[in-house]
Amino acid sequence: MRSDDMSIGGAWPGQAFSLKVKEILYHEKSDYQDILVFKSETYGNVLVLDGIIQATERDEFSYQEMLAHLPMFAHPNPKKVLIIGGGDGGILREVLKHPEVEEVTMCEIDGVVIDVSKRFLPGMSCCFSDPKLKLYCEDGFVFLKNNKVCYMTVSKLWSK
Repeated sequence: MRSDDMSIGGAWPGQAFSLKVKEILYHEKSDYQDILVFKSETYGNVLVLDGIIQATERDEFSYQEMLAHLPMFAHPNPKKVLIIGGGDGGILREVLKHPEVEEVTMCEIDGVVIDVSKRFLPGMSCCFSDPKLKLYCEDGFVFLKNNKVCYMTVSKLWSK
């Protein structure tokens, strides 16, 4: 966060995206990352992890839909889906739009991101109570090492 109320998301070297901050809604350092949610003047609520914009209410659908639907449509009948990351819930929401899905396993390392998303990003986090969801709050690599389940579609999110 800069002193002039602009948030900088520096995901790509040499490029920056800034949004005017209307109000800080939440700011905390979890065990894993710095979590910030602010209300912007034009993009609604914005989730920022370690200084990098992750999602905005205004345009999150374009990101979430691409990460979810491309792998879903690439498989002829994805019944069991694994999502690693995705604590805002948007990819989960999109995956559950596919009627053939019987089970979604989601592994998010930081449960605080899920809680914050439920509170401040309800449009994205609306499916965490879906009975098809098995939610694990642990490291995705550890989860994969310890669980020898075969998934038909896997979506991995990289935040850095």
